[in-house]
Amino acid sequence: MDVRRADERYPGGDEAAGIASRHAFSFGPHYDPDNLRFGALLACNEERLEPGAGFDEHPHSHTEIVTWVVEGELTHRDSAGHETVVRAGDVQRLSAAGGVRHVERNDAAVPLTFVQMWLAPREPGGDPAYEIVRGIADSTPYAVPEAAAMLHVRRLAAGERTAVPDGAYVYVHVVRGEVRLGDEELGAGDAARVTDAEGVDAVAVTRAEVLLWEMA
Repeated sequence: MDVRRADERYPGGDEAAGIASRHAFSFGPHYDPDNLRFGALLACNEERLEPGAGFDEHPHSHTEIVTWVVEGELTHRDSAGHETVVRAGDVQRLSAAGGVRHVERNDAAVPLTFVQMWLAPREPGGDPAYEIVRGIADSTPYAVPEAAAMLHVRRLAAGERTAVPDGAYVYVHVVRGEVRLGDEELGAGDAARVTDAEGVDAVAVTRAEVLLWEMA
């Protein structure tokens, strides 16, 4: 188990433009050859956008982009014609495939916080695709077959225990609250990279929300 703390994330964004980013993996100017990916996961970015702030149209390719809104509302528009508002509890996925462009903005009057995760597809190319699942339940894993990955959402009451999926690669990201994973206590923004996970449990120290990626 490799634990990475919130304060170890690479800073990014443009705070003067109302954008604050924190990257868990090598990203942009923060190149780290020893931290390029874990399993299929290429990025786990914590983003905070002030009202009116956002990312102007920019391209992606050969990437599965999964977004989890923590607070606020995210306006998404892409070159394939999709325009949606993503809210807390929704899972959004943009399959960049052979290439797509998109815009992400906070058009609301309150700050927006979201976690965006990028995964490498098993096969490059293809046509872009878009999907949004509203109000995903804890008991309903979200599959990303293109990357041989599964997202599990866990919302835990203090003292509640949940099993971490067994798998070759499991990435655990604490969205809010505190959890105990084995002998490690993780707080908001902390993450654990678990290789060959088997029989691992997470116990909520406080009320918590956790994202778990199960990867082959």
